Amino acid sequence: MMPRFAANLSFLFNEVPFPDRFAAAAEQGFTACEFMFPYDYEAASLHQRLETNGLRLVLFNAAQGNWEAGERGIAAVPGREAEFDAAISRAAGYARVLGNKLVHVMAGLETQGASRSTFIANLRRGADRVAGDGLTLIIEPINTRDMPGYFLNRTTQALDILADVGRANVGLQFDLYHRHIMDGDVEAGLREAKTVIRHMQIASPPDRGEPGKGELDFKRLFDVIDRSGYEGYIGLEYKPRAGTVPGLAWAKALGVRFS
Repeated sequence: MMPRFAANLSFLFNEVPFPDRFAAAAEQGFTACEFMFPYDYEAASLHQRLETNGLRLVLFNAAQGNWEAGERGIAAVPGREAEFDAAISRAAGYARVLGNKLVHVMAGLETQGASRSTFIANLRRGADRVAGDGLTLIIEPINTRDMPGYFLNRTTQALDILADVGRANVGLQFDLYHRHIMDGDVEAGLREAKTVIRHMQIASPPDRGEPGKGELDFKRLFDVIDRSGYEGYIGLEYKPRAGTVPGLAWAKALGVRFS
């Protein structure tokens, strides 16, 4: 057995324009993908790319405020509730067409005034809004080296928030790379968060490159994940060191198949 993998099309296959990355991923054997934002494209056109290339979409992000201006989410930012509600509704509309069941919701930055109570209230309201669509909202601790000032950065913090949100369709996106940088002991994190993990992502610290080189033993970690009974996908959200396709050699070295 081996976990299932999804190509993150915001990070991989950047050698070609975004609409062409679906075909590029399929050519390398992928049957699933994820990406950050779909909103620059019509949902129907993205659905056609997925269908044509035999790809299943696992997740995308809800709109996160003004990304170009440095915002990194609005879900925990007081005063942006109406904008958050609109972003969740828009994400649900895309998901109905694209077929994914997970939507990543970003909290925002401390410099934006991010608040725990606002985050919890918005997640509850958002979860109730999308429950009828069978959607799950996921939150992700992100390391403060790559994203300084991000409100949510530790596993225990996320678990406490999820407990207070108290919605079955709000869960955790566990990124092994972010966990390693912030807390270390990835295996302990996987055990601690096992019941609420809905999606995983990987990259190799310290440079966020592909697995196989760096500070984590991915062969062991994949075995731990497999034995845990995790049935979701692992998103490949890494920065290829020397091109996407050459970088995929890590998979063969670790006995990984994408199909």
